[in-house]
Amino acid sequence: MTPSPDALRALVAVMDRLRSPGGCPWDAEQTHESLVPFALEEAYELAEAVEAGDRPGLREELGDLLLQVVFHARIAAEHPTDPFDVDDVAADLVAKLVRRHPHVFSGAPLDGDVHVQWDRLKSAEKRRASALDGVPLALGALARAQKVAGRASRAGLVARAPTGDGLGERLLALVLEAEAAGVDAEGALRRTAATWEQDLRAGEASAGL
Repeated sequence: MTPSPDALRALVAVMDRLRSPGGCPWDAEQTHESLVPFALEEAYELAEAVEAGDRPGLREELGDLLLQVVFHARIAAEHPTDPFDVDDVAADLVAKLVRRHPHVFSGAPLDGDVHVQWDRLKSAEKRRASALDGVPLALGALARAQKVAGRASRAGLVARAPTGDGLGERLLALVLEAEAAGVDAEGALRRTAATWEQDLRAGEASAGL
């Protein structure tokens, strides 16, 4: 069930109360920087809920991720010279989604693949010099390598497999193989590692370790 506007307003009001004088001391002392680890953790917990098929967990983790958005927006509203709030964030998002989907909202024909069109519009908006600009350095190595590979492919660049038999070259070759097959390399490794960990734990329990 979609939350009502009243429920979202209530969330914003609760965050305001926590952040304001007389609220929670911990919430009051947080900054954008201090909250970064929590946002990353919540994103991973959401991924785990999705991959486990845990619908109650999915609902909870979506809420926790939404809290991060509201929390950051509340902090941003306090900025002395460049404030913005959650309504500004939502308005910017609406405008971006409409702008990036001209084939849906403007009656324009879809210009090739939807991902290619998205990349082109995004690059033009951000005035990027390269199709590879804007891939976050903080992404995990597998995820970032695949993101670069996908961007390169959609831009018509030749993503040649690396030469050499070092570990890095072999890992990158596997990432390119995953990209060509439409497989999320990071997710595939995460799921396989989770199964492997379960097997290790079962072996540990059976051995009485």
